Amino acid sequence: MEQAQRRAAKEQMLELMQAGVSWREAAATAGVQTSRATAYRWKQEARIRGEAALQDGRHGHPAKVLPPVLNWLELRCQATSLVASSQLQKELQEQRGVQISISHLNAVRATHGWSNVTKQAKKNPAGEEAKVQEGAGGLLLLAAAQETGLLSKLETAITSSGSEPFAELHI
Repeated sequence: MEQAQRRAAKEQMLELMQAGVSWREAAATAGVQTSRATAYRWKQEARIRGEAALQDGRHGHPAKVLPPVLNWLELRCQATSLVASSQLQKELQEQRGVQISISHLNAVRATHGWSNVTKQAKKNPAGEEAKVQEGAGGLLLLAAAQETGLLSKLETAITSSGSEPFAELHI
């Protein structure tokens, strides 16, 4: 929906609400997808600001990806899962006139399972293995401290009532 169409639909919805139609019915009739809170916020703004309230303050940044664009993304990502989000962004702008940030595209792709997983795996081939090794390293240090008696000395020093709890440690 273009800016002029969005404005007209919003205006129609607000006129219906002013006439006593419920927000849900007014939104459905006007073809506006919105929440109850937003509908009543728009109504309040229209009461206060008049025509200025009909302006869409998003400056061309859609609040969410609408179904036609989502369907296009799904087909495009399934056809070639290795396509970069920057390429998708360019194609969306050229073919559909839709401008979406790369970070939002990445979030949508991740949510729907259309992420460029192979490319991400190449960037960080260790992945989970590195996390496991980090954890194992900490456990090895703890085991060495236990084995050398350093751990029990540390526990004793901490629980002692002396003014300098670490005085007993002779490292």
